[in-house]
Amino acid sequence: MREITVFNTMHREKEVFKPVTPGEVKIYVCGITPYNHSHIGNARPFVTWDVIRRYLAHVGYKVTYVQNFTDIDDKIINTSNGEGVTWDTIANRYINSYFEVMDALHVKRADVYPRVSENIPDIIAMVQKLIDNGHAYELDGDVYYSVETFDRYGELSGRTLEDMEAGARVDVNDRKHNPMDFALWKAAKPGEPSWDSPWGKGRPGWHIECSTMSHKFLGDEFDFHGGGSDLIFPHHENEIAQSEGCTGYHPSVRYWLHNGFITINQEKMSKSLNNFFLVKDILAQYSGDVLRYFLISTHYRSPLDFSDERLDEATKSLERIGTAISNLLYLEAMDEGVCDQAAADLLEKAKAHMNDFEDAMSDDFNTALASASIFGLAKDINIYYQQIQAQPGKVCHSTIGQVKDILHTMTDILGVLEDTWQGQAQAGSEDYEQLMQVVLDIRQACREQKQYALADAIRDKLGELGITIEDSPQGARWKKA
Repeated sequence: MREITVFNTMHREKEVFKPVTPGEVKIYVCGITPYNHSHIGNARPFVTWDVIRRYLAHVGYKVTYVQNFTDIDDKIINTSNGEGVTWDTIANRYINSYFEVMDALHVKRADVYPRVSENIPDIIAMVQKLIDNGHAYELDGDVYYSVETFDRYGELSGRTLEDMEAGARVDVNDRKHNPMDFALWKAAKPGEPSWDSPWGKGRPGWHIECSTMSHKFLGDEFDFHGGGSDLIFPHHENEIAQSEGCTGYHPSVRYWLHNGFITINQEKMSKSLNNFFLVKDILAQYSGDVLRYFLISTHYRSPLDFSDERLDEATKSLERIGTAISNLLYLEAMDEGVCDQAAADLLEKAKAHMNDFEDAMSDDFNTALASASIFGLAKDINIYYQQIQAQPGKVCHSTIGQVKDILHTMTDILGVLEDTWQGQAQAGSEDYEQLMQVVLDIRQACREQKQYALADAIRDKLGELGITIEDSPQGARWKKA
């Protein structure tokens, strides 16, 4: 199995990936708090991890992927109270919205989508275990984690407890043992959902849910934990304290991976600055393929600046790859011929590009560099296609089939242009082909009779329908855009 290196936030360096269980990978990624429609910043980690998941499966790992929904939260409660509906009405509405846009971005469904509301007994049990282990204490129905009891607190974020205490805001509850102690369980307040617990009615704190659900579904130690860089502290730092404080097992997570922020004009996107963009609004102007490709066009750890210009660049990039796909499918439909040196050279180049693609993906999932390999292969395919067009003849089907498989594998790992592959296959039905041939014959007759305006009108009208006509010495060829 190919060696993979990853940048581990915990140690701030690249490390060779060694799974907890040989041949298997277990992944937990922090999901959304469903109180509004997903914005593009929400989308980046899920697209990133979808690509990582696809690549790990490609190299032979059995992947288990878990992603939670924080369906109990202050923001959800505030939104529900403002609208005069129940908290679960809000959560379900925006979870459904999340799935709609993630489906449009070709993000495969997780193996499990645990919700906080469905795991309350497990959360209560973990909180009680932390109390029993001396890591937590109760105050008037609230339960807090005592950070001073966990020696490694601050290791992930590279902070010391002294520095955190110096910068901490004065808390309204000055009876906490330490200003940095955080809530595991919150006592019920009027107008809020609540559940019975050993400490009275209440609801979970934010951090405890992920510790509970990741260990419930993946075990005491698993391979990857992911999320945005903004979750390193305090969320992921607190998760480590909770998980390891409960089980005594270290490390609870072998590799912590965090994606960079999305910026607008070099400034971090945030709702407080009102410079965020909803995914559904972007998808009204650009395809899911374009937005997805934009999100993976930069290495996942780097910041990504959002603009219409960048989306337009992504559109053009995908068009170049789409042309190569169309050319391959066209060549595949041609008559079988001799497998000459040109075909052999194309296959060798395709294999070399695939090797470079895997090298890039195996180096901390470098999608930006991997994309360069796809463009290199697309260029070679298009050159070969032009050679075939320039000299009437037949093509080597076995070679074209292998090159097609290589390019399809690349695009499938990145999760783009599947509709192009499928759309061409659907459009290639016998009836469709015969109909298009009639149209091309009529257009050719117009050209032969020097009715160029009518021939151009046919071409332009087909273009409006998403069908491109290309003229060559061997005759006209059509393809779906």
